[in-house]
Order: sequence, then C-alpha cells, then structure tokens
Amino acid sequence: MLLLVAFLLLLGAIAAVAAAYAKEQPTGLARALEALERSGPSGHQLAEEADRSFTDRVLAPLQARALTVGRRITGADKAERIRRRLDLAGNPHGWTVDWVLSMKVLSAVVLPLIVIIYGFLLAGSIPILLVVAIGAMVLGFFVPDLYLYNKASHRADQIKRSLADAVDLLTISVEAGLGFDAALQQVARNTTGPVAEEFSRVLREMQLGKSRSEALRSMGERSNVDDLNTFVGSMVQADAFGIPIAQVLRVQSGEIRVKRRQYAEEKAQQVPVKIMIPLILFILPCLFIVIIGPAAIGAYDAFTSK
Repeated sequence: MLLLVAFLLLLGAIAAVAAAYAKEQPTGLARALEALERSGPSGHQLAEEADRSFTDRVLAPLQARALTVGRRITGADKAERIRRRLDLAGNPHGWTVDWVLSMKVLSAVVLPLIVIIYGFLLAGSIPILLVVAIGAMVLGFFVPDLYLYNKASHRADQIKRSLADAVDLLTISVEAGLGFDAALQQVARNTTGPVAEEFSRVLREMQLGKSRSEALRSMGERSNVDDLNTFVGSMVQADAFGIPIAQVLRVQSGEIRVKRRQYAEEKAQQVPVKIMIPLILFILPCLFIVIIGPAAIGAYDAFTSK
C-alpha cells in the first residue's frame, strides 16, 4: 500500500514538472518569432513585420501606391478642387485629399475586377465584358466624386431648412442681452446639424486668433448656400460699419424665413414633373395590365372558341 502511494506521488510530481516545463516553452508562432529575433537585426525586423496587423502590412502600402498613381493621373489643381468638395460636404470623418485620390484609383481597379468575375460566373461574352469593365473602371474612378457631390447637396438642403430657425434663436439671444459671440455659442450648443457645426467652427477659429469677419467669411466660403452667404455678408458689413447687430439679425431672420417658404413652394411645384417619369414607366403599365388584361383574355377566348 505504501509502495502504491509513493508511486502515485512520483507520477504526480513528474506530471507537475512536465506541465511547468511545457508552459515555459513557447510554441508555434512564438518560437518562430524568438528564433527570428535571435538571428540578428534582420530577424528582429521580420519579427516586427509579422507582429503588424493586416491593415498595416497590406492595406496601408496598397493605399500609398494608389495615392502615388492618383497624384500622377490628376492635375496640379485637382487637390484644391477636392478640398473644396470636402468643405462643401462638411469634411466627412476620415476623408482627406489623399484618401479621396487613393480611393479613386482603388475603386477604378476593384470595380472592374468584380464585374469581370461576375461576368465569367454568368458565362458572358468577352467583348461585352470588356466594354462593361471599361465602363465600371470609369464609374469607379468617379465614385468618390459622386459621393461628395451627393453629400454636399444633402448638406446644402439641411442648411436651407435649419438656417432660419438658427438665425431666429441667434436674434432672440442677442436681443436678450448676449453678445454676438455668446449668442453663436448658445445656438451651437442648443441646436444640431450643419449650421450648428459651422457656428462651432467659427467660434474655434476666433479662439485661435482669427477676427470675427475672417471667421464668418471662411464659413461662407465653405458653403454654396446663397442664404448663408447673404447672412455672412450682412454680419461682416454690420461689424465693419458699427450697425446694431440685433436690428440686422431681425431683418435677416425675416428674409431667410421668406426664402425658405419660397424654396418649399418651389420644391412642391416640382413634384408633379418629377413623378411623371415613374408614373409613365412603372405605374401606368401595371394598371393597364390589371385593367385590360382580363378583358383581353376574355376576348381571346371568345374569338378562339368560334
């Protein structure tokens, strides 16, 4: 019995030592990385390269090469035009001039490849695939521009809709005794949307050392909305000539509200014209099939039965 207990204790000790030794010994990728680090400076660099993520190892160099190609393809003034489009679109998060150029090249390469693979899966003819691939390449090159244009158009509509309310709140704040800068801060804090973002940016630029006129002019340059540009011009002139801001704000508030009503009426009048195309192409054919279809089937049966 004592021998059996001693044998079991010996086996337990051997198993514990083996487990501890196995835990201390690296396995798999860890052993390979340690071997590379012991092989010298080049091995250490390879180990660091292996530790990097897929984005850093593959996607970042690919984007850098696409950026180089995009800079060669586009003209010298293309960067300024892209920066202007980014300002009009509200500078989406993560979007820069270099990002747009690289995305133009990558989308012009990836989209034709997807089209060609899809065409081969459907057993399409090669000439048609080549034509569609060329069209997809052109479309892919302009996809970032189309996105920025759509974003800028949507942002301009939001500014037109919310500018009157923001100016009303600004007028009330100034008439209540706040200064113009404090009123801007009040509007930026209590409202949302592109107008509030622009007012916040004006305040930040003024804190960085810009004058009020320069910050307001910069806000007008970042937008293509006529009402906002008119408001900026009025505020700059009032600041330059010493005109009471509350009076100018009251006049601007009434004019912007009238223009917003006219803009809404204009959009309402465009609805019948815009709805005509889907009505003719999609709705009327379905109505004709539903209404005339049974009568046509009945007439066909009547003539064939005779």
